[in-house]
Amino acid sequence: MSKRITVTQAWSGDTDCLNCAIRNSALFSGLTEDDFKAIHNPVEQITMKPGEVLYEMGDPGHHLFTVRSGIIKLVQYLPDGTQRIVRLLTSTDVLGLETLVGDHYEHEAVILRKAELCRYPKEAVNEVSMRNPQLHKDLMVRWQKALHDADGWLTHLSTGSAKKRLASLLLHLVDRNTNEVVLFSREDLGSILSVTVETASRMVSEFKRDNLMRELRYNHYVLNLPALEELRAE
Repeated sequence: MSKRITVTQAWSGDTDCLNCAIRNSALFSGLTEDDFKAIHNPVEQITMKPGEVLYEMGDPGHHLFTVRSGIIKLVQYLPDGTQRIVRLLTSTDVLGLETLVGDHYEHEAVILRKAELCRYPKEAVNEVSMRNPQLHKDLMVRWQKALHDADGWLTHLSTGSAKKRLASLLLHLVDRNTNEVVLFSREDLGSILSVTVETASRMVSEFKRDNLMRELRYNHYVLNLPALEELRAE
């Protein structure tokens, strides 16, 4: 589902942008009214379901996206056809930054949990960033965050024992207000942790048995955060 709004509406708050939970942390939060007037293409608000593909690796990169809600996986494929999930993106994250310096998307972006996104043309971002120091700075911050997240993914989710990696993933995904987490399919879990589907299923069962997590309903758990932090630190 797609909803087109003008940038004037987005800036003035004539749409639900004014009440958007990520308005103050979104990429365009530091722009002025004159900046918005210079952007002639509309912003699109899109809603996508789990399993839908936002873009494929190698597709021409014409747009950037800000995640308003949901979770999106970035996927690369190995020569044997198996997938590797290289990062998860959640609220306030920006997709497609690589298109500001290249012509194509470098990953496949697939919806893991129902997502709401804002889509805007990269030409508008390039144009405004050249004359707005705040947007240019914000872009550098986004690049740094992407690098930091990639480093963290490599450090915590690609090395160490499988149990440590699962503990790190749970701590990465948990809602700190409720200590709850909603997991994905065991196939996705195995791809994230670089283990087989069977190993992923077995570890989840072991974590439940060891009281590291308690299932509230299917794939929805409340976590024992102190125990998981201790496991990750071992």
